[in-house]
Amino acid sequence: MRPVNSMIEFKQIIGRGTRLFEGKNYFTVIDFVNAYHLFMDPEWDGEPIEPIPIDPKDPVLKPTDDPVVDPDDPDNPNEPKQKKLKIRLSDGKTREIQTMSSTYFYVDGKPMGAEDFLKHLFEKIQLPSILGSEEELRKAWSNPLTRRDLLQKLEGAGCPKDDLRELQKCIEAEKCDLFDVLEYIAYAKPPVTREARVETSKDNIYNLLNEAQREFVRYVLRNYIEVGVDELDISKLSTVLTAKYGSLDAAKRELGEVTGIQETFIGFQKYLYAEEVA
Repeated sequence: MRPVNSMIEFKQIIGRGTRLFEGKNYFTVIDFVNAYHLFMDPEWDGEPIEPIPIDPKDPVLKPTDDPVVDPDDPDNPNEPKQKKLKIRLSDGKTREIQTMSSTYFYVDGKPMGAEDFLKHLFEKIQLPSILGSEEELRKAWSNPLTRRDLLQKLEGAGCPKDDLRELQKCIEAEKCDLFDVLEYIAYAKPPVTREARVETSKDNIYNLLNEAQREFVRYVLRNYIEVGVDELDISKLSTVLTAKYGSLDAAKRELGEVTGIQETFIGFQKYLYAEEVA
């Protein structure tokens, strides 16, 4: 969807599609910007190759008495533990990230590892200056309209949402909010899970709502816990209402006019981010 200025980046994008799993026989590249014209490489692209036939009598395929070990099992003794890298930034505080050799970020078309990118965000882009104080970040993030503006500002400065999601994995915060990723990078605040944030804030959220509004907000928060902060975007509201009630008309019968529904959807979010969660 955007111009690609680096052969390495182009090949990495295509390479993600080649990752294998059971039942995947092909993948499709949709190239809106005709990047392939710039990076045609017959040696690398080539023609599709038929898979090598496997002889069922091959001894490699014979069953064994050895137990099957799930590589994703945390108790798997054969799985090497991910090493964590401690990074001291110019504020004198330390951040920790997983050393994931396959994760790269791109700055001006050049690949950059997670450690260098973290330093780039903090010291070159000066992320804390963009975000302001912790309270200013909390205030901007707690409203879907100002949150959208902040994310656009970050993207313009060289920190798009996709990169924040990659950093979320590097700091083992997949169950947290992108808000926590920004807080961790800018202020070294420990990430909090989305579930813990909801649990801590729910009394304040539900206090001023009627029963129909509570049921609606509970539904939104369940999606937030499961999927992430995108479920709180104002652009998702009509989709959420249709999924919950079957139609917008049915939603209005339960909750009232659209203006009031929007106020409820926007209003409860300030309580979700109002207080720090221990």
